[in-house]
Amino acid sequence: MKVILTEKITKLGNIGDTVEVKTGFARNYLLPNGKAMRWTRENVALFEAKKAELQARQDAARKAAESNVDAVKNAKLHMIRQAGDTGQLYGSVSTRDIARMLKDVAGVNVESAQVLLGAPIKSVGAFDTKIALHPDVIVPVKVYVAQTQDEIDALVAGKVLTFGTKKVEEESDAEKSEEKPETEKTTENVTEQKSDAE
Repeated sequence: MKVILTEKITKLGNIGDTVEVKTGFARNYLLPNGKAMRWTRENVALFEAKKAELQARQDAARKAAESNVDAVKNAKLHMIRQAGDTGQLYGSVSTRDIARMLKDVAGVNVESAQVLLGAPIKSVGAFDTKIALHPDVIVPVKVYVAQTQDEIDALVAGKVLTFGTKKVEEESDAEKSEEKPETEKTTENVTEQKSDAE
């Protein structure tokens, strides 16, 4: 479906861009939330008439987002969760959990889609993520997950947590990206072994 964007959307385009999107995405998200208009000649003319107003609204939204940057940067995102002997969480920490914590700790309202976490957190440790307060205002934050406040304090201080033979410490992004494919392969191998055994 062809639409005209009425606000900047990350990985899609800027205000006023005409883009081709999937029909479901347009009908379920863009159009009901006022983020785009269906492309027709009438709507192109209507957009041109409203362009200055939409641009002013976009600038106001960016300024509002910029005013929350310090609150988000200084927020202590410490989550206490139950975990097993190896540091694996019972459950996980999702984007929704982080969005809820930001509201509680920093008083900043964000949707879970604005938390750029990637995959849910499934183990104890310190994790880098980003909060997109606006497509032009992205704030890096660190999320600490542990079983007790003492463990969180240790992680914040940069100390290593030990679970049996496994050590948990702050990992760099490079280390995480190197380790992920191995983890996925291991999971696939386990699945294959189970199916062979059956």
